[in-house]
Amino acid sequence: MSADGAEARVQMQFDDNTLLAQLFGERDENLDRIERKLGVSLVSRGNRLAISGPSTRTDMARAALTALYERLQRGLEVDGAAVDAALRLAQSRPGHRELWSEGDEIRTKKRRISARSPNQAAYMRALREHELVFGLGPAGTGKTYIAVATAVDMMMAGSIERIVLSRPAVEAGERLGFLPGDLREKVDPYLRPLYDALYDMLPGDQVMKRLTSGEIEIAPLAFMRGRTLANAFVILDEAQNTTPVQMKMFLTRLGENARMAVTGDLSQIDLPHGAKCGLRDALETLDGVEGVSVVEFTEADVVRHPLVSRIVRAYDQRDRKGDGRARKSDERRS
Repeated sequence: MSADGAEARVQMQFDDNTLLAQLFGERDENLDRIERKLGVSLVSRGNRLAISGPSTRTDMARAALTALYERLQRGLEVDGAAVDAALRLAQSRPGHRELWSEGDEIRTKKRRISARSPNQAAYMRALREHELVFGLGPAGTGKTYIAVATAVDMMMAGSIERIVLSRPAVEAGERLGFLPGDLREKVDPYLRPLYDALYDMLPGDQVMKRLTSGEIEIAPLAFMRGRTLANAFVILDEAQNTTPVQMKMFLTRLGENARMAVTGDLSQIDLPHGAKCGLRDALETLDGVEGVSVVEFTEADVVRHPLVSRIVRAYDQRDRKGDGRARKSDERRS
């Protein structure tokens, strides 16, 4: 018997033959993907599919395929990213009959966004249920994208009246004056990722209309000072580049019927050497405070190109080795 259990053979049958081409993928590429990642064998005949391999792996394959088939029945697409997401969820939720629940999906004007990892699902739920959510982790895990999608979803539903998106412009400061153009043209390069996320959620004309009316506001962190933000969903991106004073200023802007999402990567701090990180300070200060939720992502949650996940893992391993060498050096000196 292997660590994954005895060998097993599972038979699946699908009622709607018209969905099978999308489920299996072009030249059965989705089935091949599942075989490679789980180490199982998949053989299709008509609307039947036989899965064989270690029992726990066959269970995962069946759960993933069932979830993907149900996704197609709801009118959603199934591509390589969706297959990878189903496999991640199947491996993290053994025995669950439904990998995607209603709370793991966000609907906007242009697309429906499903959780692609357990931490993304937890993050989606936290953004709906808590007034203040910290999303921490490496690039490519969907921290900002999901926060913007949730904000757009809530605005479309009438739960909030406006969206405020902000970033600290670390290099802006006094140097801003030397850049060409008006103030918006000067700061837009720092805020471009937020614009990109919005245009993914809403038609371009609606984004421009709402920016003009003030329903959507994108501004550097410095512009938040002295304001009270009510009936709004407020997002602070790249929060690892705030100071404690800036972070306290931002968090205390929270008004009635407002929610905040603070996203950042503590391994990518661009503050001047020796400056204290406002995000780290806030996490320490607010630990255990009611209404605050913290969701931490890892390289396993990276949903960009698979190489990005391996790059993040390699840097993390190098940093851990560096920390170990530094501790040994300190011990020798002492």
